[in-house]
Amino acid sequence: MLFQSSLRKELSRSFGATFVVLFTIVVTMMLIRTLRLAAKGSVNPSEVFLVLAYTSLGYLPTILSLCLFIAIVGTLSRMYTESEMVIWFSAGQGLASFVRPLFQFSWPILILIAALALVGWPWANSQTQGMRDRYQSRGDLDRVAPGEFQESPGRNRVFFIDKDTADGTVANNIFVSEVEGGTQIITSAQTGRVESIDNSRYLMLRNGQRLERPLDKSELQISEFEVYGARLGASSKGGGAVQNTDRPRMRPTLDLVRDPSAPNLGQLSWRVGMLLAAINFVLLALTVTSVNPRVGRSANMLFAAFAFVIYYNLLNLGESWIGSGQFQLAGFLVLLHGGVLVGALLWLAKRHYSWSLWNLMRARRPAAVSEVAR
Repeated sequence: MLFQSSLRKELSRSFGATFVVLFTIVVTMMLIRTLRLAAKGSVNPSEVFLVLAYTSLGYLPTILSLCLFIAIVGTLSRMYTESEMVIWFSAGQGLASFVRPLFQFSWPILILIAALALVGWPWANSQTQGMRDRYQSRGDLDRVAPGEFQESPGRNRVFFIDKDTADGTVANNIFVSEVEGGTQIITSAQTGRVESIDNSRYLMLRNGQRLERPLDKSELQISEFEVYGARLGASSKGGGAVQNTDRPRMRPTLDLVRDPSAPNLGQLSWRVGMLLAAINFVLLALTVTSVNPRVGRSANMLFAAFAFVIYYNLLNLGESWIGSGQFQLAGFLVLLHGGVLVGALLWLAKRHYSWSLWNLMRARRPAAVSEVAR
């Protein structure tokens, strides 16, 4: 049918252009944030783009929902502005006739949003957090970089080396500061290398001195040495991904259903809510879109952005409320998503049948007059 095919083509073009713009903006923002984390030492610099890919995958359900909402609002606004809606209305196509072609265009996107929210979101979060945890749990030796002060995972030891050889086996001008048993120990040496002794790794220092000072500053002891060994923390290289099953955002959806604790139900409400919100956005875009010649199409876009922000914030608040036990999962889903659905359907019926309080009063007035005449 010409009506449905032309509408779907217009929606496809608008959705594609909106997705490219929004995805580019989000990826740019995530890249800046990831680079900041890498500069702070929270993310491995060599895995920046991998972390960016996982983070972008996690944000795709939100991006797709917003793109779908904006695409429908923008397309219908253009049709109103260029009088195409008047033509379709004159041809017998009421506003409710747009529901079917809109959902025919939207159903693949809705399925993709459901798959990403229920499966892709927890998987991307677990992969990202696993890489961050592996990088944070690496050994002391893996943290050492020439010209930089590096802190151990326990925050009780600080390393510094001036430079190392090309093969990385020997370092020069070494400084180690640690706190052990209420004593601050500062060790410096001209050279050092890593050796394996009894399945443990030691930093063997040569030609240096060792300063021991209790934290109460009662006494100070300085000693010199030719060879001194300092044990290094074990490296986590080659280890598997860190398991984070206690974090709801990283748990598979089936695990959330099997373990219906309050935090898990809160996260489940967010994932299911993303799909329900996307469905409501299709109906909301149809019911609220109209063009006032005095303000143009920009008013619809502003309303779309405002409505999306409010709806998305309510989803996040609902996750927090359910996670803290203030709301039940079913009650919140019915109250928020069911309420929006009923309101959108009533608004659609009002516009489709041109309901208004004035028309209802005029319809009652002749009936009252006829009763008086009798």
